[in-house]
Amino acid sequence: MNENVLEIKNVSVVFDGFRALTEVSVNVKRNTIHFFIGPNGAGKTTLLDIICGKTKKTYGKVAFFSKDDQEYVLTDMKEYKIVGVGVGRKFQVPSVFKNLSVFDNMELSLKGNKGVWASITHRPTREELDSINETLELVGLADRKDVLAGALAHGEKQWLEIAMQLVQKPDLIMLDEPAAGMGKPETFKTGDILKSIKDRCTIIVVEHDMDFVKQVADTVTVLHEGRVLMEGSIDDVLADETVKSVYLGRGGERDA
Repeated sequence: MNENVLEIKNVSVVFDGFRALTEVSVNVKRNTIHFFIGPNGAGKTTLLDIICGKTKKTYGKVAFFSKDDQEYVLTDMKEYKIVGVGVGRKFQVPSVFKNLSVFDNMELSLKGNKGVWASITHRPTREELDSINETLELVGLADRKDVLAGALAHGEKQWLEIAMQLVQKPDLIMLDEPAAGMGKPETFKTGDILKSIKDRCTIIVVEHDMDFVKQVADTVTVLHEGRVLMEGSIDDVLADETVKSVYLGRGGERDA
């Protein structure tokens, strides 16, 4: 099995003459938590958009390697096809069905991999029910499964959406600022959740909260003006003088 779940090679994105990304090359190792950090406008969200097929590259290639070692060139695929091969994404704002229960949200996320008719007629199997219950237990929502999703606290909605991704059994999930709007206890719990699930799937995170990054990151890639500035452990990144000057020294350690 390839040790890399994702290989980003020389990816460039140009919008009407503006270079959003320039020759970005990054390998994401399997079963790790890989953070992308950097100032606003660094290209972090654009990179996630490229990986999930929302934005098309100008140059370069993104290759994804599934658990059965099948290679998929994501930059040649449609968004729904990318989801189908095991790449999930959670956006910053939770997108749960507020008028449905936590459990119903989980059940609907399972149906997302099925056609329209199959979704209408499908009843969860015992294995699927067990998977839903186990996943809700993992994110701390087992005792909230009958509560309407709209009644959940902000952090709980974020955890529900992570659970909705997990129950689909992806090889890779991408999280866009999962700790945004959370207090310290919720942020710490989110970090614990991510550490507990990385043996199931690889996790890519875009984040500004440096305490959160310190808590859970295996690898950190720093982007600046659409390029890779440096990559390494969080300790290496925090000690780097260039990173300090372009990111952390401008308030990035709190919010950038």
